[in-house]
Amino acid sequence: MSRNRNQDNVDVDSNQATMKEFDNSALTDGEDNVSEFEGSLSRRASSIFTLDTTPLDPPNKNDIEKFTSDKYHFSMIRNLHLADYVTMLNGFSGFYSIISCLRFTLTGKPHYVQRAHFFIFLGMCFDFFDGRVARLRNRSSLMGQELDSLADLVSFGVAPAAIAFAIGFQTTLDVLVLSFFVLCGLTRLARFNVTVAQLPKDVSGKSKYFEGLPIPTSLFLVLCMAYLVRKELILDNIPFGIYREGLVFELHPIVFLFFIQGCGMISKSLKIPKP
Repeated sequence: MSRNRNQDNVDVDSNQATMKEFDNSALTDGEDNVSEFEGSLSRRASSIFTLDTTPLDPPNKNDIEKFTSDKYHFSMIRNLHLADYVTMLNGFSGFYSIISCLRFTLTGKPHYVQRAHFFIFLGMCFDFFDGRVARLRNRSSLMGQELDSLADLVSFGVAPAAIAFAIGFQTTLDVLVLSFFVLCGLTRLARFNVTVAQLPKDVSGKSKYFEGLPIPTSLFLVLCMAYLVRKELILDNIPFGIYREGLVFELHPIVFLFFIQGCGMISKSLKIPKP
């Protein structure tokens, strides 16, 4: 009789232990599900409109091998990330802006130069979103930084200079100043690619400041030229006229805005805090 009671007690204890293990496992699974759910929420909270510019992890060896391997056809195109294609849309916008300037010089129709302004601002949108797309996908590109610099040179360096030439800054000195502006943009972007790793970083790993004016700040000049086009202050009606007209070294004094912008881009002492 006592043996049966002892056996019953053992069965009850084993059942209670089994129930505790079940409760603990259910609780653990519930916590895991909550953490996974919270993780999914945190991932969903990241959006293409986020202002977060925290640097992503650098490309791994697998990405480098994919670019250097000859095993697959069209390997370079296949290895580009979505953010790279957004960056190339920035370059396309800059090039189309230049084409619109050429059409304006051929036809004299002002809507072409207005279109040129529009495509530069469109390029600015793509320049903003490429980094956001990379963070949304949590993947950095091996060629992302170089692509971004080349696209910026076209959209915010060459294209604004082309617009300036198209609307009347066409003397020899005007063109030299515009060339200086483009070369300053080229140099500034090259310097950024070389020194970005050495600039002081905050706790998130982001550079604390811009060294010199970023090249997209040339949008200020684009806005000024858009105003001149709207008010029909172009070609022979450019404000402040032309200095030494018909003589050697004639130029439009207002073109020195491009000279000042170029100096600001290559400045070493000008440090603009990042937002």
